[in-house]
Amino acid sequence: MKSRKIPMRMCNGCMEMKPKKELIRIVKSPEGELSVDLTGKKPGRGAYICKDTNCLESAIKSKRINKNLETVVNDEIYNKLKEEIVNE
Repeated sequence: MKSRKIPMRMCNGCMEMKPKKELIRIVKSPEGELSVDLTGKKPGRGAYICKDTNCLESAIKSKRINKNLETVVNDEIYNKLKEEIVNE
């Protein structure tokens, strides 16, 4: 039986390639709204972050998520991400 290909994505914090299911996705919808996408299936441009507070802090400090999504990410989204990471 063939083994399935595992989709890999780069974390915006540690810049390491990891399986998509291990990461949290931040998505910018076609209308320009930002949201945290836990399913990984919402339409729009996505940025990924590890389920680790150090990666999140690094991504916030370097503003990589802002650059990836081509918009300014507000504190509300960062707070949701911190909440998700702590709850994991």
